[in-house]
Amino acid sequence: MRKYMNRRASIRTMLYIAGGTLVLPACFRQSGRASIELVNLKVSDEDETLLEILVETLIPTTDTPGGRELLLHLFVLKMVDDCHSPEDQQSFVRGLQSFDGWARNELGVPFGDAENERRERLLERIGDAGDAVGKFFSLLKRRTIQGYMNSQYVMTNLVKYELVPGRYNGYFPMETADGSTEKVEGW
Repeated sequence: MRKYMNRRASIRTMLYIAGGTLVLPACFRQSGRASIELVNLKVSDEDETLLEILVETLIPTTDTPGGRELLLHLFVLKMVDDCHSPEDQQSFVRGLQSFDGWARNELGVPFGDAENERRERLLERIGDAGDAVGKFFSLLKRRTIQGYMNSQYVMTNLVKYELVPGRYNGYFPMETADGSTEKVEGW
């Protein structure tokens, strides 16, 4: 009796093997490194987690997505890595490490382990932390807001786009030569 090969089963098995070999390297991410590729910054996994918590503290999740959901910490890292001078990049990394130490000192626990209210109160006192932490936080805050305002969620759900030059308002108050205002009706 002859045995025949089931071609469909063998092709399916080959596809499973090929798919597994493509996905497998993603499962073995090098521990201790940032999850995105950075050229100029040297950021550890713990630093990235701290940034994620900071961004979520700045823009918490409410009825809209927060900083963690929108991956704003990765946006901040990429912007600092690509768009800032080497001095700013070094200052950012030093400030991040200084912030971690300062937060542990002030809170008595790591920043991520503290309750949200304590984290917010600590960020309100950021001016007491020193120059390195202040510069770091200023840059972080600016890039976080930029990332949020340019995120897909905000641009599609919150910002209403109007074509230039905008809509026509025939009853717009105009100033006359003597300084008084009057409503000018359409043409």
